[in-house]
Amino acid sequence: MPHGPYARISIVRPHDGGTVAFEAGSVRHIEWHRQAKDTWAWYVYSVWASAARQRWVMYATFGHSAASLNNPVSPVEDERDNILNIQPYAQFQGNWVYEFLPALSRGNGVPTPTLRAEYTTVEVNSGAGDAFEAALGLQQLTLEKEALWYRMVIGGNVPCYVRLRPRASLAAILDEREDQPLPGTTRGLVAKMTVETLNLRPNMLINVTPDEGKP
Repeated sequence: MPHGPYARISIVRPHDGGTVAFEAGSVRHIEWHRQAKDTWAWYVYSVWASAARQRWVMYATFGHSAASLNNPVSPVEDERDNILNIQPYAQFQGNWVYEFLPALSRGNGVPTPTLRAEYTTVEVNSGAGDAFEAALGLQQLTLEKEALWYRMVIGGNVPCYVRLRPRASLAAILDEREDQPLPGTTRGLVAKMTVETLNLRPNMLINVTPDEGKP
């Protein structure tokens, strides 16, 4: 069960032509986390379908309290290994902290580690966050499958939200696309919305066991 509502998500962009070197460096860095006995559960996704972030890699950890986020494993050594194994092959593009919104979601804030996921980013007009959340709250009872909403609290312009829908396959995501629009009452509140598809990286997970259920 989650210890708290917070998620930390970061994303890196491998250098052009350097994907193989980046992959090898990322595996080495993840092995450092294992050797350091990191107790956090780390999800690693590659961005599969995106207009701007194709093949970028997302690192995410969920279900933290503020105290937990304040106590990562060996931060100085972690940064040293990052400099050695990640930074020569990629550029960090962002690091964010989000708060899980249970009243808008179906699930407990820690996503099922399925092989695919839909990742939706919604930038809301200034001052419209409360109205946006109220509209989503009215839709919450109609959610039949896992759909997790998070509000950005650190790392960028607010109000900004992400929705994560873990699914077993791309087909499952496509089959549900007509059932997952934002409520009509959010019209006029949203400045920008981006929908991307993520692929879980089973060889890069820490304290996470992939869910390989039927598509």
